Amino acid sequence: MLDIHKIFKSLPHRYPFLLVDRILEIDSERVIGLKNVTINEPFFQGHFPAEPVMPGVLILEAMGQVAGMLITRLPEMAGVTIYLTSVEKARLRKPVVPGDQLVTEARVVKIRGRVGKVRTVARVGDSIVAEAILGFVLAPRLTGEMDE
Repeated sequence: MLDIHKIFKSLPHRYPFLLVDRILEIDSERVIGLKNVTINEPFFQGHFPAEPVMPGVLILEAMGQVAGMLITRLPEMAGVTIYLTSVEKARLRKPVVPGDQLVTEARVVKIRGRVGKVRTVARVGDSIVAEAILGFVLAPRLTGEMDE
């Protein structure tokens, strides 16, 4: 398990755009991450105040950040930043609402040079709420350490 401090060292995202609270499992081929969805999220102020629903693009972003943890933890990927390049076969199946725990699993499909793909599935409880294949490109990190 990786806590928020280790996530800060691997991902450049910060509040309010960091959408991973904890990594529950990780190895060289897959990762499982957790996002606690609370009513305090800034996007709920406008999406939709009377019936708060996590925007689908932010669910996809959370899935991408969990996948990014998998890629950046590979020894040969030290010092890289991951940029999303494509979203394929995306399906948003059920709404994610305050109080939900969004659990995302990501698996490497392929990495060839600086580009790759990961398969992601997000669940709330036993229900699949979203899935997608995400493409990415790796680039050298532009700044120093990310553990500020």
